[in-house]
Amino acid sequence: MDDYLKQFREMVSLRGLTGHTVTSYSTYIRAYLDYLSSFLHKTPETVSWPELRDFIRWLQKEKGLSDRTVNAAISQLRFFTLYVLHQPWDATQLPLRRFDSYLPYVPSQKETWDFIHSFSNLKHKAVLSLMYSAGLRVGEVCALRYEDISRSSMRIHICHSKARSDRYAILSSLALEILTSYWFSHGRPTGWLFPKVNRPDQHMVSYTVNQFISAKETELGLPHHLTCHSFRHAFGTHLYENGTDLLTIKALLGHKSLHSTTIYVHLASNGTRNAASPFDQMGGAFHA
Repeated sequence: MDDYLKQFREMVSLRGLTGHTVTSYSTYIRAYLDYLSSFLHKTPETVSWPELRDFIRWLQKEKGLSDRTVNAAISQLRFFTLYVLHQPWDATQLPLRRFDSYLPYVPSQKETWDFIHSFSNLKHKAVLSLMYSAGLRVGEVCALRYEDISRSSMRIHICHSKARSDRYAILSSLALEILTSYWFSHGRPTGWLFPKVNRPDQHMVSYTVNQFISAKETELGLPHHLTCHSFRHAFGTHLYENGTDLLTIKALLGHKSLHSTTIYVHLASNGTRNAASPFDQMGGAFHA
């Protein structure tokens, strides 16, 4: 079964995805191959559609997966079938699940300010300031290099974003002040802007950022609502609340589709709430 997993990882990597993504994509294929060895004692080529469906049911039950995550597993099976087994895929045999969508938690502007300024660790404070003030993904801020910060144009160069394209993000003057204080106090790094401790050849990883956000929530006695992505959502939401149009927000966040950006209409405190019901507007014209 190891050969199948090796072929799968090779085909995924040929798409030009990062090593982290290759590992993530392999999670449920590894589980599938273990399932075939342990329960069915069959090779992948000989598995029937009913057996594939049984695996998905088993996976959801054993791992307690959400419908959204089950869809990710089905997508991996589809890729494995097409590009490793070179067999046709019939979506009517293993349909994707419907799932509920929930609005993410977004801290208010004051909550965001207070949380960022609760940090005495300048490195952590600089990371969060950039994530929020520029709407950066955690992987983008971790991978920033010294030369990506342009003080003359007050822009941040984001190289090879999730959308596989470069973009420029806002460089906030307040965030720059925090970043400058961090830079002078941490040895003036000229490679990775946020290197690992004692490993200047490697940059900070996303897990570290999640850790210090969670630790600060515990210290402050806050409910654990905040994630790295909360600050990116807060950036888009607060921009919309302050009157920035959706096309500009889309460009700043590097979204491929405007559909991804429209969530901030729902998250903003002055978004749908400011719409007046046509029933109330009729009252002035027709109410006797």
